[in-house]
Amino acid sequence: MNPDSPLAQAASDLRQQYRAVRAQTLALAAPLSPEDQCIQSMPDASPTKWHLAHTTWFFETVLLQPHTSGYRPFDKRFHYLFNSYYEALGPRHPRPQRGLLTRPSADEVRAYRAHVDEAVEALLGQPGGGAWPQVEAIVTLGLHHEQQHQELLVTDILHALSCNPLLPAYRSASGPALRLAAVPQPVRWLRHAGGLVEVGHAGEGFAFDNETPRHQVLLRPFEMADRLVTCGDYAQFIADGGYQRAELWLSDGWAAVQAQGWRCPAYWLAPDDPRLALHGHGAGNATGWQVFGVHGVRALEPDAPVSQLSFYEAAAYAEWAGARLPTEFEWEAASHLSGIRQLTGHVWQWTRSSYDPYPGFRPLPGIAAEYNGKFMVGQLVLRGGSSATPGGHARPTYRNFFPPAARWQFTGLRLAREI
Repeated sequence: MNPDSPLAQAASDLRQQYRAVRAQTLALAAPLSPEDQCIQSMPDASPTKWHLAHTTWFFETVLLQPHTSGYRPFDKRFHYLFNSYYEALGPRHPRPQRGLLTRPSADEVRAYRAHVDEAVEALLGQPGGGAWPQVEAIVTLGLHHEQQHQELLVTDILHALSCNPLLPAYRSASGPALRLAAVPQPVRWLRHAGGLVEVGHAGEGFAFDNETPRHQVLLRPFEMADRLVTCGDYAQFIADGGYQRAELWLSDGWAAVQAQGWRCPAYWLAPDDPRLALHGHGAGNATGWQVFGVHGVRALEPDAPVSQLSFYEAAAYAEWAGARLPTEFEWEAASHLSGIRQLTGHVWQWTRSSYDPYPGFRPLPGIAAEYNGKFMVGQLVLRGGSSATPGGHARPTYRNFFPPAARWQFTGLRLAREI
């Protein structure tokens, strides 16, 4: 094949993307010890080592085995260990027990990654034939899948480290760690006239199946805050008794507050928190809230976007503020407004929309049909992207989703209100 042909160039570009994404996953795991990489702090989170293996399993199972003649799996037992939720591919190790997989070792998982990487690169080095469009589509999906797991790797290990009384840092850094962007006070409200608008992926570039098909929705006129709610904003809600006022909360949210003892966002530490003494801050000696994050414990930055909020907390704050959460369609429409800020790169933003299929939704063909559609019940949509979202992975039509009580992710909010 002519190395200068469009097909050869496309294959070369895809191979470079593959190398970059796979290398980034290893870089994210690099600060962690083998002990760190094996821990699972709750059923909803997965160990770092499992993320490293599962993303590799995806390429081996969905790409190499169907499309590489004579491919030999690294270890046939891994098919069972590292399947996530694909019923069409048979039984799997139970999700809540992933932390029990002390073996294979971290070194074996890296050898597994190297084995699969070699085979994928060889496949991408020979583009052509009738199967190439399918190979290209699977690799592209696999890379975006791995980028999703890169963010989960960070948020999952952060939750695990938050359970350690020593509150160890995921990685070291100099300077303020939580100041994601300085924002002026007060909020500016941006008006959207509403009407019939188009939402969803327009067909250019990659998108997950849940972002399609593009369709029209009717919006009433509304206003959207130009920036995210900050830690300083949320501290005022706490100081005003926000976690003690049942009238601000949805019924299920108030039940969660009572059952879980919520009094602040997940990783906030009050000045009298005994863990601060273990961390060297001295219980009762701090002057205000501290926040645990990827760089360890730092003083709260009032102008940083508030994070690690459940949907329930976001909705209660909006009620307290005399506003509401936007729908996902309002959020997407407002993303085009002049003056809107902090759309991505800070926190995922809760919306008031349930995670439902778009009119005319059809899942991806084959095994990937299980990727999104079967989770479209009991979850809320988030829009935007967080500080842990890989660069280039987010877009205005991206639909993230979590159950309403989840708060170990980088999740915050932006306010909307009626006109």
